[in-house]
Amino acid sequence: MGVSIREKYGDWFKQLGEFSVAAAKIDATNVYQKANPKTKALMDVLVGENMAEGSRLEGKENFRAFLDAVKAGKKALILMEHYSNTDLPALIYLLQHDLGEEGRDLADRIVAIAGMKLNEDDPMVRAFAEGFTRVVIYPTRSLTKNEENAQSEEERIAEEKKARSINLAAMRAMDECKRKGEVILVFPSGTRYRPGHPETKRGLKEIDSYLRMFDVMILVTINGSCLSIDMEHPNDMLADIVDPAVQIITASPVLDCKSFRKDFLETLPADHPDPKQAVIDEVMRRFDVQHEEIEWLKKSV
Repeated sequence: MGVSIREKYGDWFKQLGEFSVAAAKIDATNVYQKANPKTKALMDVLVGENMAEGSRLEGKENFRAFLDAVKAGKKALILMEHYSNTDLPALIYLLQHDLGEEGRDLADRIVAIAGMKLNEDDPMVRAFAEGFTRVVIYPTRSLTKNEENAQSEEERIAEEKKARSINLAAMRAMDECKRKGEVILVFPSGTRYRPGHPETKRGLKEIDSYLRMFDVMILVTINGSCLSIDMEHPNDMLADIVDPAVQIITASPVLDCKSFRKDFLETLPADHPDPKQAVIDEVMRRFDVQHEEIEWLKKSV
């Protein structure tokens, strides 16, 4: 069993704090946050020294075909499983180190959709997160929680207004990213999977809207992580446990977003109570199938 990020990398915190430039509070003016190369360099060290031998990309031909589609002008989406806060850093690291120039090109284009808490909850979490280009949103789950905790109707209305303002700005930022040939990466579950809590692995209905906004997508699965949630302190990201592991990140074949959605919806009965949720449930089912295929491959080697 490993030790926490706080224990293993606490000596970095002073330097990270000095390097950090990202906003501590999110509003409509700062939702697009370009990667900070200084903090990314430290994240590369953390990820690299905790990738055990055998870590690699699978489905390299699919990553390449996806990049070709982006270069051809397609609006492109990555939907990715979410187990730990090193999922995105590990993907970027392996693209840069296991797929040559094409991988570096794709890595440079990725813009992740991130919740506000990565910026606002803790200065060190913010410093780690800002190593990667992001569009920051006000998640529905957070809004619901904040509305429940509101002390008055005025507070609730103010929070709703803030969420609308931030998310409208995020939509505009995503449109600009697509125009520039950048790739949007989304974690459909909206949170890290917590063992024993299957609800954390359920896809969010809002993801259906992304399928209508993009042309092509790949589904990216993660087998193995150097970071796991300390279930005694699940909300303290710096308590996450660091433990070197073989990490295999896999891309599905490139899928046409609109065809995927249309073809699946045609399989549902006309009176289905929640077709949007059913679409994302199908995405999560495909994640599970792909994940298990790679898990079998991992064990058979």
